[in-house]
Amino acid sequence: MSKLFKNYTHSYFAYLQIEKNNSVHTVKSYRDDLEHFFMFMDEQQIADLTDVTHQTARLYLTRLHEKKMARASVSRKISAIRGFYRFLMREQVVEENPFLLVHRPKGTKKLPSFFYEEEIRELFETVEGPDLLSIRNRALLEILYGTGIRVSECAGLALTDLDAHLGILLVHGKGGKERYVPYGSFAAEAVENYVQNSRAMLMKKLDHNKLFVNFRGAPITTGGIRHILNGLIQKASLSGKIHPHMLRHTFATHMLNNGADMRTVQELLGHASLSSTQMYTHITKEHLQHTYRNHHPRA
Repeated sequence: MSKLFKNYTHSYFAYLQIEKNNSVHTVKSYRDDLEHFFMFMDEQQIADLTDVTHQTARLYLTRLHEKKMARASVSRKISAIRGFYRFLMREQVVEENPFLLVHRPKGTKKLPSFFYEEEIRELFETVEGPDLLSIRNRALLEILYGTGIRVSECAGLALTDLDAHLGILLVHGKGGKERYVPYGSFAAEAVENYVQNSRAMLMKKLDHNKLFVNFRGAPITTGGIRHILNGLIQKASLSGKIHPHMLRHTFATHMLNNGADMRTVQELLGHASLSSTQMYTHITKEHLQHTYRNHHPRA
């Protein structure tokens, strides 16, 4: 990549990691998007970022559409470059943001997939065995469904993050944000059984404080959790593969269907914005319509 790219982006990536506390994955996505834009600048023989105009930004947007790039990808790239220029303005490198008024295409939002209550019961039936892995899988399933935490947050849980007396988890979320999430009696019983009768035996001579471990006793990874969940899906004879966030979506949907308010669900999920939680209202509306059609004499 050009010297121009390295000169301008080194401090920006440091800003994202240190000040914004963005994850490594997020920073990599920003890097990829900015590299793509700098390549475009080279093609257009634009020597410096201060030479980029609103017309340049419009031309770049046109190029993305010509490549038949997905709307979500186009929107992400424009957002990344806009944020980069916002940083450059703060550092007084440029005087204006040429991407400020560029229209970001709205992506088509897909409704999140979730399990119906009958499917959840069927899924839990697959982890009723007395063997070490079934005991672990039961605890894993109870925590994911009972708290709605992300798979990555589940993998990162330590023994010290559990307060068994209060039934509360300390969850280390995205961007270094922490939150407390309660868990119910089913999860409490499953986790206690796992810690007392499975975890130490799986770990053998290994020594670490992570709550969930793989069959070798090492800390479980997000990929490992996905593998376990897909195995349970096959065992339960449910259709399709499980999405990493499917139990999280199920948690939110079932909470709202049973009368929980939106703000509470937002806090439990760790959503920074209420708009992220509002996508579940589409599902709950379908649930209300289904219930109405089945139970109202004039439906």
